[in-house]
Amino acid sequence: MTDISFYHLQKQPLERALPKLLERVLAADMKALVLTDTDEQVAALNAVLWTYDPNSFLPHGSAKDGDEGLQPIFLTSQQENPNHADVLVLVDGGEHEELAGFTRCLDMFNGNDEIAVSRARERWVTYRDAGHKVTYWQQNEAGRWEEKG
Repeated sequence: MTDISFYHLQKQPLERALPKLLERVLAADMKALVLTDTDEQVAALNAVLWTYDPNSFLPHGSAKDGDEGLQPIFLTSQQENPNHADVLVLVDGGEHEELAGFTRCLDMFNGNDEIAVSRARERWVTYRDAGHKVTYWQQNEAGRWEEKG
């Protein structure tokens, strides 16, 4: 079963929180697949990962960049895993049909959007009932992650 962690974004937007989580994935010597709903969101996140911190570099790419299998972080809107990622990162309510192919799944959702929160709750129940280990992380006042009950 896949370990699924929900990340409730409240103090920082996705564009600030995602790079930090991806840094942790790479530090653990793992690969990530970031799944979004649209190609436009792929392009936007691609730009964010190039510019989020002038002192950092996150090696990443998308289908437009080629060499999909070599990318430590691959951004996509498709149901695929061309870089053989260990970690699936779902943003904006995305879902992957093959969770079993990943060791971990990070489900990031906007805590300031009631619809996104409601849909995250539905996914939580679905994953839990399917036997996955689910955890819930919420940002504290400083924007750091704290595991909640």
